[in-house]
Amino acid sequence: MTTATEEKTGLGAFGGVYTPSILTILGVIMYLRFGWVVGNVGLLGTLAIVTLSTGITFLTALSISAIATDRVVRAGGAYYMISRSLGIETGGAVGIPLYFAQALSVALYTLGFAESLAATFPFFNQTYVALAVTILVAILAITSANIAIRTQYFIMAAIALSLLSLLFGKSLEPTVIEMWTNKGEPFWAVFAVFFPAVTGIMAGVNMSGDLREPSKAIPWGTLGAIGTGYIIYMGLPVILAMRADAITLREEPLIMEQMALFGPSILVGVWGATLSSAIGSILGAPRVLQALARDGVLPRWMSFLGQGTGKTDEPRIGTAVTLVVSVAAVCIGDLNIIAPVLTMFFLTTYMVLNVSAGIEGFLQSPSFRPSFRVHWLLSLLGAVGCLAVMFLINPIATIVAAIIVLGIYSWLQQRELIATWGDVRRGIWMALLRIGIFQVGHKEDIKNWRPHVLVLSGIPRKRWSLIELADAFTHNRGLVTVSSILPSGSRNMAQQGELELTIRDYLERRGVQALVRVVTAPNPFEGGQQLVETYGLGTIVPNTILLGDSEDPKRREQYCTMLASIHNAKRSLVILRENHEYGFGKRQRIDIWWGGLQANGSLMILLADLLRSAEFWRNTEIYLKLVVPDDTAAQAAQTNLDTLIRALRIRAFPQVIIAQGRSFDEILQTSSQDADLIFLGMAQPEVTDAYMEYYERMQARTSGLPTTLLVLAAPDFPFEEVLTEQ
Repeated sequence: MTTATEEKTGLGAFGGVYTPSILTILGVIMYLRFGWVVGNVGLLGTLAIVTLSTGITFLTALSISAIATDRVVRAGGAYYMISRSLGIETGGAVGIPLYFAQALSVALYTLGFAESLAATFPFFNQTYVALAVTILVAILAITSANIAIRTQYFIMAAIALSLLSLLFGKSLEPTVIEMWTNKGEPFWAVFAVFFPAVTGIMAGVNMSGDLREPSKAIPWGTLGAIGTGYIIYMGLPVILAMRADAITLREEPLIMEQMALFGPSILVGVWGATLSSAIGSILGAPRVLQALARDGVLPRWMSFLGQGTGKTDEPRIGTAVTLVVSVAAVCIGDLNIIAPVLTMFFLTTYMVLNVSAGIEGFLQSPSFRPSFRVHWLLSLLGAVGCLAVMFLINPIATIVAAIIVLGIYSWLQQRELIATWGDVRRGIWMALLRIGIFQVGHKEDIKNWRPHVLVLSGIPRKRWSLIELADAFTHNRGLVTVSSILPSGSRNMAQQGELELTIRDYLERRGVQALVRVVTAPNPFEGGQQLVETYGLGTIVPNTILLGDSEDPKRREQYCTMLASIHNAKRSLVILRENHEYGFGKRQRIDIWWGGLQANGSLMILLADLLRSAEFWRNTEIYLKLVVPDDTAAQAAQTNLDTLIRALRIRAFPQVIIAQGRSFDEILQTSSQDADLIFLGMAQPEVTDAYMEYYERMQARTSGLPTTLLVLAAPDFPFEEVLTEQ
C-alpha cells in the first residue's frame, strides 16, 4: 500500500528535477547580472564563461547521474551521495559547507528580488524588502512546502514569456559589439559572479527524497535542464551586446526590462524566478541539515536538528535555523559579495561529487554498476576543472575553503596521524597499509566485495591458465597470491624465500601483479589446507581459492577432503577444468548455467562480469542458460530472466531451454559445445565418500566440453546482495 502511494505522489523527471533545476538556472543572475557580465568581458568573454561554467556543471551532472543510477538516493541530495560513496567523514566535510551554500542561496535570491523591486519602486528599502521576503518564504516552507511544486509550472511559463518578450524587443542605442574587453572587472571575478547561475542542478538533486524514481529522474532531468540553460545563455549575450553598449550594460541591472517588447514581463519573470529559487533553497537546505544531524555528523547536542514534523517529516527546526543564517546573509546586502562565496561552496561540492564518481568508476567494484555509465576520466576532468577554476578565481579563498573542509574532516575523524617513518616513500605506504588493515574491519563489506584469490598453481609455467584467470578476475584491483607447495624437507626457509623472488620476477615479466607464497607439506592437499588456514595479514585473507582439477583417481579422496576443508573455512572455490586443446578459445562467449540468484548463481555472474572487464575478454558475450521442462514454464522463466538482468544492470543474454525429455547432461553437451568458457555450480561437500562420487559425476558431465569453471560459493556470504546492492 505504501509503495502504491509513493508511486502515485512521487515526482517525475520533469516536475521533480527538470523544472526546479531550470527555474534556478534561469534566475536572478540571468535577469540582474547577465548584462553586467557582457559589459565587463565582452561577447566572446561571456560565451567563454558560459561554456566553461556549463562544462564543469555538465561533467558534474554526469558524475551525479552515475551515482544516482547505481543506488537509491534518499533525502540529503549531494551530501547523501558523497557520504555513501566516500564515507560519512568526507560527506560531512562537504555537506556542512553545502548546507551553508544552500542557506546563503536563499539570501542571494531574496536580495535579487528586492533589488529588482527597489529598482522599479524606488520608495522600497532593498534590505527591508529582502528581510521580509526571506521570513515569508521560510514561513511558507514551514507551513506549506508543496506550494513551490504546484506553482513552479506557472513561474516557468512566466519566464518563457519574459524571454520571448526580450527576443522580440528593441535596441536601446547604437552600439558596436565589443567581442572582448579588459575595461571592466577581471575575467575570473566576473566568472565567480556568474557561476551560481548554473548551479541549479542542486535544486533537483535536493529533491531526491521526494522523487518517484531518482535513478531515472535525476540524470535526465538534470542533463535536460543543463542543455536548455546552455542554449538560452549562449543566445542572450548576442541580444544584449547588439542592443546596448558596454557601459550601459554594466550600470543598468534591469537592462532587460528596457529592451523587452513588454517591460513588465521581465519583472514578472525575475520576481517569479527569484521567489521560486528562494523557496527551493529554503526547502533544500534544511533537508541537508536534517540528514547531517541524523547521520551523527553534527555534535550530539545538535541532534534535535534531525527531527521531522508530520507525516511528510518536514524539517521545521532546520528551516528555522536556516532562516537565521539567511537573514544574517541578507544583512550583508550585496549580490556581488554573496555570489562568489556561493561559487566556492558549490565548486567544492562539485569537485567532491566528481571525485566520488571517479573513484567508484576507477575501482570498478562489482557492486558499482550504474545504468548511466560515465568513464572515470570524465569525472576526474570535472574534479580538476573545479579545482583549477577555484584557484583562478581566488587562490586564497580556495586555500581557506580547503582548510575548512580538511578541518571538518579531521574533526569528524577525531584522530591524529603522526608521521613516524624514516624513508619517505616506503614509510608512507607502510603507514597507509597499517591504517588500511585496521580500517577494513573484521567482516567482509558487501558493497566493496571483490575476489581476493589464492591460486594453488604449483609452478606457474605449467599451470599458467590459473594465474591468467585470477589476474582477469581481479583486474589489478583485488589481491592475487600465487602459491606453490613443495615436498617436506625439500627447501629450507632461505631457499623458499629465493624461490618466491624467482616466481615473483617471472610474474612481473609477464605483466601480472601478484603476491607469492611457497610452503612445504607432506602432500599438495595438506599444503593447500595449511595455506587456507594460515595465510593472510590480519583480516585481509583470500576469499576465493582457485585451483585445477584432479584427474588422478588415486588422489581423488584427498582432493575432495581438501575441497570440503576449504568450504568449511568459508572460502569460495573455483575449479578450472581446462580443455587443453582449445584453452579459452576465442574469449567471445561465456555460458552460465543458471540455478537461481542464491549463492553459486550470484557468484558466477559476478565472476563472469569481472572477467569481461579484463583486456582479452572485453568482446565477450554472457549467456544465462536455464533448463525448464515445458513451454508453459519457458514463458515465465524468460520473463523472470529478462527482469532479473535489467535489475542487476549486467549485460547478458537470457536463454531458456526446454528439456523435451532430455537429461541435463545431454542438454549441456549440446548447448555449450561452442562456448569459450562454461560456468557450472557445485553442490556443497557433505560425506567425503558421497562427495567423491558426486565429483566424479561432475567430471563425467563436463568431459569433452570447452574449458569449464566449477564454482562453489562460500557459505553464509550474501553474494546476491553484492549484485543487488543499492
